[in-house]
Amino acid sequence: MQNKPTAETPGTAEDIEDLGLVDSLAQLSFLVQGALGKVAAEHGLSVVQLRLLGVLRDRTPGMQELAHHLGLDKSSMTGLVDRAERRDLVRRTPAPHDRRSFLVSITPQGQQLARQCEALADRQIRDLAAHLTDAQRARLSLLASTVVNHRSRL
Repeated sequence: MQNKPTAETPGTAEDIEDLGLVDSLAQLSFLVQGALGKVAAEHGLSVVQLRLLGVLRDRTPGMQELAHHLGLDKSSMTGLVDRAERRDLVRRTPAPHDRRSFLVSITPQGQQLARQCEALADRQIRDLAAHLTDAQRARLSLLASTVVNHRSRL
């Protein structure tokens, strides 16, 4: 008789090979990046441009803050914003506290594209976990959130 999967164990040892923490997280990252890459490509974007729109949905950061958030250097950030600005997805405005720096905001066209991409990405990523039970998905979400929240405090 085979063991039934539980919230703690998605399957029996015969069903699932434990890849180990590093390999399983790396391969999960590849799956998620692949899903995001597919969504981005369908809209003529790179994954970094998709991330840019995602970051700007609910904030208007300065260029330095945005570069830090996306893990880019100043020249890469400038090029990324230039390309997005040419497509009317974002806009730069002088920062009120320092006219030498700029704030980056999403345009209505960028908002619309971000919503479309978000819906597609949501579907693609949920499909990755569709075979899990509700309890397993909740546990995975909590574990991933714990890792992300701890990392963001470092």
